[in-house]
Amino acid sequence: MGPKPGQKTVLITGCTPGGIGHALCMEFHAKGVHVIATARNPAVLSEMAALGMTTFPLDVTDEESIKACHKAVSHLTGGKLDILVNNAGRTHTHPATDISLPDVRQTFETNVFGVMAMCAAFADLLIDSRGLIINIASLAAITPYVFGSVYCASKGAVTSYSRTLRLELKPFGVRVMVAMAGTVRSRIASHAHRTLPENSIYQRVRGMFERRLTFSQNNATVETGEFARKLVAKALAPEWPLILRAWFGRPDWFWAGGWATGVWFATWLGEWVLDFVMYRMIGMKQLEGVLREEERQKKLK
Repeated sequence: MGPKPGQKTVLITGCTPGGIGHALCMEFHAKGVHVIATARNPAVLSEMAALGMTTFPLDVTDEESIKACHKAVSHLTGGKLDILVNNAGRTHTHPATDISLPDVRQTFETNVFGVMAMCAAFADLLIDSRGLIINIASLAAITPYVFGSVYCASKGAVTSYSRTLRLELKPFGVRVMVAMAGTVRSRIASHAHRTLPENSIYQRVRGMFERRLTFSQNNATVETGEFARKLVAKALAPEWPLILRAWFGRPDWFWAGGWATGVWFATWLGEWVLDFVMYRMIGMKQLEGVLREEERQKKLK
């Protein structure tokens, strides 16, 4: 079943149940928007299809899959799309000195190139409706999230890309919102975790690294539904002049989730604040102590 006449439409990537994408689908649906939910395995979307949402298979790292989805959406909506939410993402927790470049490339294919490919492919439908693009980024884009250098870099790329995309699409009436997500309950940390190589310089604090793997799900973590309610409310808010958007209308930057307010405030004080907090929060002072003890033992020999 397609959208009703005059009904707004939203296409969301990465909608597997249990994650942010799924929660956004449910919230947009509750607000009367026709939801087009996508996932690499469409079988996981059966619950949403039963509720009246449209479901399509989509792999944002596959050009042909994107083309097929664009064709299907264009046919469904009559060549228009009101909102595109680039939510599909991949976590990547590993020390910078232990990374595998093929693994890094796979993360960038999903987190960065997939976003770019979707925006390019669906720009025509968004222009026709003077629509809205929402790119799900992360506080990691501006936070020195220890052992998350690859993930931080991918989300940093999304924020920089989005800032320029915003200006390029402004003449066509298309808005770009960046969601700076803090710690939010999701499936992103539930996948198989990377392990430290035997020769890693961080083997001496292996427990600290292992705790970091699920940090986002255990520190001021906001429930997925709460995050979705706030984001959808902003996405559907009326337009306001630039200087008032952050308070009343659809903002260019949406901050929500655990730690979001604190990180936003810290950006005004200087990056040293975040460096100081994250270094201690993750436990790097502990590593300093271990290294000092190793040096002491060497001198005793």
